[in-house]
Parts: sequence; structure tokens; C-alpha cells
Amino acid sequence: MSGQRKKTTVRRQLGAVLFADVVGYARLMGNDEIDTYSALKSLLEELETACNAHDGQVVAVRGDGVLALFETATNAVKFGVELHRIAEQNNSARPEDQQLRFRAGVHMGEILVDDRGIHGDNVNIAARLQEIAEPGRVFVSGSVYEQIRNRLRFGFEFLGPQRLKNIAEPVPSYCVRSEVAGAAMAATRRPPEAQPAGRPPPGIPSVAVLPFASLSGDQSDSWFADGLTEDIILNLSKFKNLFVIARNSAFFFKTRSMPPQEAARELGVRYVARGSVRRAGARVRIAIELIDADSGRTIWGERYDRNIDDIFAIQDEVTDAIVAATAVLIEAQERKRMAQAAPADLAAYGFVLRGQQFIFRYTRQDNREAQTLYERALARDQDYARASAAISRTLNIDWRYSWAKDAEHALDTALSYAQKAVELDPTDARGFGELGFVHLYRKEHDAAIGAYRRALALNPNDADLLSDYADALAHSGDNETAIESLQQAMRLNPYFPDQYLWHLGGAYYNLKHYEAVIETLTKMNNPTEGQRMLAASYAQMGKMELARDMAARHREAHPNFSLERWTEVQPDRLEEDTQHFVEGLKKAGF
Repeated sequence: MSGQRKKTTVRRQLGAVLFADVVGYARLMGNDEIDTYSALKSLLEELETACNAHDGQVVAVRGDGVLALFETATNAVKFGVELHRIAEQNNSARPEDQQLRFRAGVHMGEILVDDRGIHGDNVNIAARLQEIAEPGRVFVSGSVYEQIRNRLRFGFEFLGPQRLKNIAEPVPSYCVRSEVAGAAMAATRRPPEAQPAGRPPPGIPSVAVLPFASLSGDQSDSWFADGLTEDIILNLSKFKNLFVIARNSAFFFKTRSMPPQEAARELGVRYVARGSVRRAGARVRIAIELIDADSGRTIWGERYDRNIDDIFAIQDEVTDAIVAATAVLIEAQERKRMAQAAPADLAAYGFVLRGQQFIFRYTRQDNREAQTLYERALARDQDYARASAAISRTLNIDWRYSWAKDAEHALDTALSYAQKAVELDPTDARGFGELGFVHLYRKEHDAAIGAYRRALALNPNDADLLSDYADALAHSGDNETAIESLQQAMRLNPYFPDQYLWHLGGAYYNLKHYEAVIETLTKMNNPTEGQRMLAASYAQMGKMELARDMAARHREAHPNFSLERWTEVQPDRLEEDTQHFVEGLKKAGF
């Protein structure tokens, strides 16, 4: 019949859905409609070609958005990363305010397909993941992560269950890091089954300092509030009789709206400090309160309205007040040692605070940004020990991930900056920590252990220092002490990076506790980085099928791995420890 509509056939199929759109598209169109439209049209044509190359299909282009379908999660995520690379390549020829940047979301599940396209909740989840993604990033659901976690050499940061618009149940989500180098050093949450259960507060007074809110109105000014928070944590960490949650774990609460009592329960502490900062010209107003999590009462609060030049005096007052309020008995010499050497030039301090915004992201570009800011700080004040120690840290990271232009001399340069830092300020733990790292990879084990012990005597609550110290102990043959130090580090830093697990797995492997190695490394968010040790452990247990499977996955993710090069770089004091690992790798097929 002429008036009868054609019946639409709907079928179900399993697929990986990617949704991506341009960040700030309306603003870009408002600035220059013709240029933006032409640039996007050309870019979308290039993206469609790339999508086809990844065995995908662009199902629809909706204004500034792309909806694509893939048979496998692997290809969908590979294309998502490639999408950002292509966009950045195109942006290199465009002014900063006219650049086209995407955010992308990927989900896998059963979808509805008809002649008009693809539909259903699983398509909507990909679109909603895109909405919460950071510019230049790919956010994926837990179902996608489970498919790709052992296949792709990307970094993965667990974001927790995310409540998405119009989606009934929270969706466990991950952020994909294409710069896998450094991902294992970044702080991270873990799925509930892999995260150690929350512990009761320790027997000594314990505190978490949550990130101060910036009330200045300019979001770019948040570096000041973050830097002040970090310095208060650093100052408090130096007291032996006070348990202080690490900076990385405290900063997980920057974007999470959570009552102080709940934050205290999650972190396993008795007290929570929080505050706000408002800068206006040469004036700064800081408000802070200390909350007893058991009662929910504010046991101390203060507001400071001062010249910004008084910032170091304010830090000292806040530290003293928190110490007093938590009833910690500090010896007079501890108070004197705790004093932080302030730079002669306040601008130098500002450059260091800005650098801290970048260094904890552990990417090549961010590390370079941090290094530049630290160098500017040292140019302003050549005797600023903290800046010298920070430059040493960036050089260490450059060497560790082969980012250094002069790799042969990177460690020597890092050593000279660390030595300068400890000469300028023998009370700064960071300089001794960098000294320990350099000595370890120069295979100077006694010097490394000595430097780390000096650092921890100065700052016993530095979780990253404890982890690095444990790694040096394991490479020196003292695996039992290494395990104890790592357990303490994980307690101080509940959102510890994968690196802690890698260090712990290495100590267990040296002790031939292979089941403990496997249990530890399977908790990593970035499991491809643990595949070598897993393969060796399975092989040593005689589980050859699992060992060879893990080795094959590792070859796929790390095609350039060289066992000879690895053996040369490995900083073991005991040759039998190196050969024990080599033996396991060879059994597994490396």
C-alpha cells in the first residue's frame, strides 16, 4: 500500500562504540565560523580514513561529533588515541585559540543496529563518557579496560565508578594514557577488589590535609592554593610522631565533593585539615580549619589576612597549630630542623609551586614544563636548594624513561644538582632522595642506602621516598626490610602508584615467593608493565602455558624489549638476583 511505511529491521550485535566531539566548538564557531567549519570538515575526512584503517566504521557525524563502531575494543581504543594524535598534528599550524581538540569515550556491549544507525544504552554510555573526558584524552568503561588491559601498552588511570547523565548505574571508568612511560609513577585509585581495605587510624595522631580551595576567581591561580597545601603537608611530614597522608592521595579529593568525616574514613586518619585561599594583588587571605573525624567537630580554625610576603610565616603558624591541636610532643630540636629554608626571592618560590603542577603528571611534556620552571626559579635564586633538588628529579625521570637528549650524561647531571641541593640545605629530604636514586642506578649501593636513610630521617612520612628506599634495599639484597617499607608507604599513600606494586613484586621475586608476586602484580592498573615479572614467576612455578602466554603478550606490547639491555641496566648488588630473574625470563621464552 502506498501509505504503508516500510518496516525497519532491527538487530542486536556486540560492538565497541566510540564517541568523540570537539572541545569548545560553539566558541570556535563564534570566533570564526567559516574557518572552523572548513578545518573541521578536512579533519573529519582524515579521521574517517584512520577509522577505516583500524577496521572501524564512522556511523554518523553529528555537527562536531563522531560516532564510530568497531568489532573489537582494541581497535576502538587505538583509534581513539590516533584521533588525538591526528588532531594535534593538524593543530600545529593553527593559532592556540583556534585549535580543534577532542574528548573521546569508548564503551563495549550489545547494541541495536538498523538502517538509520546504532542505538541503545551502550551507545549512550560511550557518549556520556566522552562528556566527562578531559580534552585530549580517551575515557573507557570497565568492560573495555578488561578487554585491552593486557593487550595494549597504554597507561590506565582508574577513575572509580562514574555517575553518567541518564544512565541508571554508575559505570567503572578509566582514563587512557598514550604516554605509557611514567604512568606507573602516577598516583591512582584501584578497583575495590584490588584496593587494600581501609584501615583504622594508627596509634599516633594522624592527619590528612585536603587541597585548599582557590577563591580568587581565576582558575589559573589554583597553583598557589595547591602549592600552599603541599607545603603544609611537607612541613607536617617531618614530624616523626605524626602520621601524615601523602600529597598524592590527599589531592585525589580536589575534585571530589566529600564530607571531611568520610574522607577521614577512606584515608584512615583521625583528623582532617581543609581551607581556602584568596589572592588579591599583594594580599592573601587564608582560612583553615582542623576537624576531628570521630566527633565531626572543628577543633581549631583560623583566618590569616596578610601580605603575600608573609607566606612562609603563615605556613609555620599553620603547621604549629595543627601539631599542637593533634597533641604531638615535638622535641625542640625537631622544631628547629623542621624549618624550611625560604628562597631569597619570592618569585623563585612561585616558579617552584608552578612546577609542582606539572611534575606529578609524569609525561614527557609535563616533565619538560616542570624543569623549565625549576630552572627559572634557580636563575632567580641560585642558592635555592629546593629548586636544585627538583631539577635533579626531572633529570632522573628523563633518564628513567629515555626522554633525555643526552642520556649518557643525564644521571651525572642529576647527581650534581642533588649534591648541590644537599650542600645548600642539609635539612631538605628531597635532595637526599634524589641523591639516593642517582647512586642506585650508578650501582653505588651503600651510598644510595645512606642517602635514603638521611632523607627519611628528615621526612619519615614521605611515601615516595619509602618506596624508592625499598627498591634500593631490594636491589641490595635486603628484601624483608624492603617489604616492610613498602607496606608503610602504601599506608601513608592509599592511592599509591603502580610503581609501589612493581617494587613489592621485585622483593617477593628475590625471595622466591612467586605466588605473592602474582597476587601483587595483578593489582596493577597498567598490567603490561608487570608482564615480565609475571611471566618469570609463572615459569619458576612450572606453569609454562601461563608463562608463555604472558611472554607473548609482553612481546606484542613491548616489541623492542632487549633482555641483554635489561640485564646491563639492572642495578642489583648480587649477581645471583639478576641471574635468578634472567633464568625465569628465559624459561618463559624471552
